[in-house]
Amino acid sequence: MSELPLQSMLDGVPHPYAIIGSDYRILAANQQYCKQFDCSLDSVVGRTCHSVEHRSDVPCRQHGQECPLDRALSDNQQSRMINIHPDKAGNDVHLQVTATPLKHNGDMPPMVGMLVQPVESEEMQRKAETPRVLVGQSSALLRLTSLLYRAAPTSTTILIEGESGVGKECAASYVHHYSSRNKGPFVVVDCGALGESLIESELFGYEKGAFTGAQQRKKGLFEAADGGTLFIDEIGEMPLELQTKLLRVLEMGTLRRLGGTEYNKVDVRVIAATNRNLLEMVQEGTFRQDLYYRLAAFPVEMPSLRERKEDIPALTEYFLGMMDEGDAQLPLSSEVIESLLSYDYPGNIRELRNIIERAVILAAGEPMRPEHLIYPSRLEVRKTNDSVTVFDETYSQDIQVPNPLLVKRQRLTDELVVAALGRHEGHRGRAAQELGVSERTLYRYIRKMRDV
Repeated sequence: MSELPLQSMLDGVPHPYAIIGSDYRILAANQQYCKQFDCSLDSVVGRTCHSVEHRSDVPCRQHGQECPLDRALSDNQQSRMINIHPDKAGNDVHLQVTATPLKHNGDMPPMVGMLVQPVESEEMQRKAETPRVLVGQSSALLRLTSLLYRAAPTSTTILIEGESGVGKECAASYVHHYSSRNKGPFVVVDCGALGESLIESELFGYEKGAFTGAQQRKKGLFEAADGGTLFIDEIGEMPLELQTKLLRVLEMGTLRRLGGTEYNKVDVRVIAATNRNLLEMVQEGTFRQDLYYRLAAFPVEMPSLRERKEDIPALTEYFLGMMDEGDAQLPLSSEVIESLLSYDYPGNIRELRNIIERAVILAAGEPMRPEHLIYPSRLEVRKTNDSVTVFDETYSQDIQVPNPLLVKRQRLTDELVVAALGRHEGHRGRAAQELGVSERTLYRYIRKMRDV
């Protein structure tokens, strides 16, 4: 069985990440986390997450924001939401925080892994210039794309159901791209990430003076999506009182901003998604029945990744093609593919991508091997003699993580490139292999040579 030093594991995560106890104390963090919150690695361990991230002596729930750590521990499942944090200059910025309960041995208190990512687009919206790709050729995926393609040209509201991480936003983007609204905006809002306090103001906007801090009028995401598509993710997290307001927009095509008196006309197609059973919520009285039937005019069930395992190699190659130097790992060895197919991916496609991204970092320019594939649900945090390690139950050998600074990389020069191409009669793939770079990198260098 192998054991990984905790700090090595955390520094392999490409985004700010920390392990935090149920008392809000930070047990470990990576360098990206320290950089995000302007602190040193030595000073961050032992402090509370709210003192580091919010510069506050009390947890964030006590100053009006829902705490992702509290929700993750109470529900014993991953919690993802957008919270407001101060930046170095003291200005408020939106950060997406994902809290995941960590498996650990029985004598340790509960803890979570906290991943922090910036919300890159202003007002949390995105335009779909090209469709998000639905990769694969499995029968389950072909059935799905057939349904989406037939629904796309219509104006029907679509409800996409499925587990977390299956690609519901990709499906919504696919529908938008093949609809008559594809020249308009594709706007995304995640009710589960926003928390109850922000959903209404983000969706419907607000007037100046509507609440403390509302210094000027702001259009909501419904108005931002006018003429296009609004994708409402995790619709089951929407508070009951706001469901009435949403139903009015769907029925009448008008909305009233928070603190306003006038109704504004909007022309928006709504695609909603959920990983919860909305019919059960209707029976429990936590979701409006009339809203459910209005949203579920065309219901679509997204298959989990374990139901379409034959798509895993194609998805892996697609993700590698999107990563810097990722295409240098192609083609994948049969041992790597066999390992990828042996796992059930409770986090679905999102988890697969994270596994591949981590494996590329651990491979550090060398060919990917099965031991570079670290499956989160097979990891267990253990504490021995005041040191914390991550135990991997999958492999019996230690995972050797090469130091990227020690990996020999040949710097490309015009002479080296021309000589390699000459030896391989112009074959870029074989020349790239000899030079120790990906074919894409070699192609970019050749194009740069031609442009000089």
